[in-house]
Amino acid sequence: MSRRKLREHLFKLVFLYAFNPEAEIEEQADLYLDGISGITDAEREYLKDRLKAVRGHVGEIDEMLNNTARGWKTSRFNSCDLAVLRVAVYEMRFDDSIPDGVAINEAVELAKLYGGDESPSFINGILGELSRKE
Repeated sequence: MSRRKLREHLFKLVFLYAFNPEAEIEEQADLYLDGISGITDAEREYLKDRLKAVRGHVGEIDEMLNNTARGWKTSRFNSCDLAVLRVAVYEMRFDDSIPDGVAINEAVELAKLYGGDESPSFINGILGELSRKE
């Protein structure tokens, strides 16, 4: 499976995180992963590990987003945009193997697929600002 497809599945898992109690996340993730045709055991573990990593940093990620988005707080973001942003900020701040430009580009592409009309520019603006703060 390509890195782009893995990222898309991670985005969907992070999206699920917003709608399920913490105690049910593991079970919901397993149910989602069971529905992916042809997923390997290594890909399954990679996605579970990445979901756990994003969840482990969600407080820090949301704080960064709240400090970057002028006039907006994460509580006002639509759920799709928030999930895309959480994945991208995790990649930008906590995964040294992914360049910021790649994380931003991939986030914008996900926003084009799953977000609203304004999502790509909203996400690009926030991530661009966050990238300049480094």
